[in-house]
Amino acid sequence: MEDKILKIDYSNYFWQDDKVRIRAMHPEDWEREYIGQFDTSVRRLLLCSTELPPTITGSKKFAEENADFSSSKGRIMFIIEDFAGKSIGEINLSRIDERNGTFSIGIAIDKENRGMGYGTRAMKILLKYAFLERRLNKFDAYVLEGNDASAKMLKKLGCIQEGVRRQAVYINGKYMDFILFGLTKDEFIENHKEESNL
Repeated sequence: MEDKILKIDYSNYFWQDDKVRIRAMHPEDWEREYIGQFDTSVRRLLLCSTELPPTITGSKKFAEENADFSSSKGRIMFIIEDFAGKSIGEINLSRIDERNGTFSIGIAIDKENRGMGYGTRAMKILLKYAFLERRLNKFDAYVLEGNDASAKMLKKLGCIQEGVRRQAVYINGKYMDFILFGLTKDEFIENHKEESNL
């Protein structure tokens, strides 16, 4: 029996806007994870450390552990893709504190897709889910000093700079600051009330 190709109607699908869609990570996504680890400057901004050289085994393990929302570490991992099904990055919902209603989001856009607004679009989808479906109340974020692109994206989403954690991490021979941002559910709704899907 031949495999049938499923025809999916995405017209009323929650996990997309008019340019990007987010989906579960699959084990076969290990390759994009592996390739992305060679961009040390971006990985330092994301992880606030310098990693050991990447391994295929490590990337396969990461993809397997996070596939189909199976992470046991409290991380809900997604792949961001365009409407042609091309992977353009990854995003995750993490540090979920149900009692206090707080959470964080991690995001990485592949090198050739940066600066096109895909990250902002994927963030809006995940923020909408966290605030309007999970009943969470506060998005907490921080960026490493010098990560101007992420700081700009957070401000575009309506996040407010709440402070600075001075000399919080040691990277590449110097101590660096974290710039702290926050966004409440009410602020998110107010900032995006003109959008028809809110």
